[in-house]
Amino acid sequence: MTANTQKKSRALNLLLIGVLFTWMTLAAFPFLWTLWGSFKVEGDFFSKANWANALTGPLTLKESGGLFTGAGYHGAWIKEAFGIAAINTMIVCVFVVTISLTFGTLGGYALSRSTFRYAFWFLIIALIFRAMPPITLVSGYLPVFFDWNLWGKLPTAIIVLVAINQPFTLWMLHSFFKNIPKDLDESAMVDGCNRFQAFRHVIVPVMWPGVITTGLFSFLLAYNDFAVTAMILSKENQTMIPKISSFLGSTQTKGNVMFAVAAVVSATAPLFVMVLFFQRQIVSGLTAGAVKG
Repeated sequence: MTANTQKKSRALNLLLIGVLFTWMTLAAFPFLWTLWGSFKVEGDFFSKANWANALTGPLTLKESGGLFTGAGYHGAWIKEAFGIAAINTMIVCVFVVTISLTFGTLGGYALSRSTFRYAFWFLIIALIFRAMPPITLVSGYLPVFFDWNLWGKLPTAIIVLVAINQPFTLWMLHSFFKNIPKDLDESAMVDGCNRFQAFRHVIVPVMWPGVITTGLFSFLLAYNDFAVTAMILSKENQTMIPKISSFLGSTQTKGNVMFAVAAVVSATAPLFVMVLFFQRQIVSGLTAGAVKG
């Protein structure tokens, strides 16, 4: 390699590092800025007189005696019971992921091994329902929920979110199963396994990264949902995202905006931890279909 080629390669690497660093900074800035502002008072973080007050915090120092204050977190978690919304969110997410993956793995495997043409059309119909805006589906459920006294309850939201999420789960797991050779099933059945035993002991362990990846996307759908949970759940059973919206909808009360800022940080931070924890499984799952056999 000549000196000129080495210089070009070094310059290209520096350019790529610079672009990556710039992109990461721009992507992380909104969260870092919100995290910083969550420890300020409303008059500083939303100052119209001087934006630098969000950095120096003169009103925060005057009101709390320090440059930082946890009043936003105290108000959100203690005064407004944001912890109950967090518990509700976890309950909804656990049940949505468990039910979606159970039916998704069984249905995806069955459709991937089916030789009938109806399997293709079943997937197409599922895709059409997944492409529809969730709010259009929820509006059809509401009259039934009111008549049966099911509106406002967590199980109702879980059922609707599973119905909305299931087509996506089915498609994603179906694609993973299609990339697993049928020879594995046949070899297991030759060795004495029935179809379900072959699925449980041979196929699922092979495509476990795909199950984790699909489960993560299902979790994010339930965790970040606003349209469904806001329309179906009562105020007492709100999950975190509608609860944050309720803070923003009452800005006339002093401090409620900072409750929302603190709640946003509280709701976002666990997602960073979860993605970092499952990063290897996510990468393995997303690339599982790249190599066949």
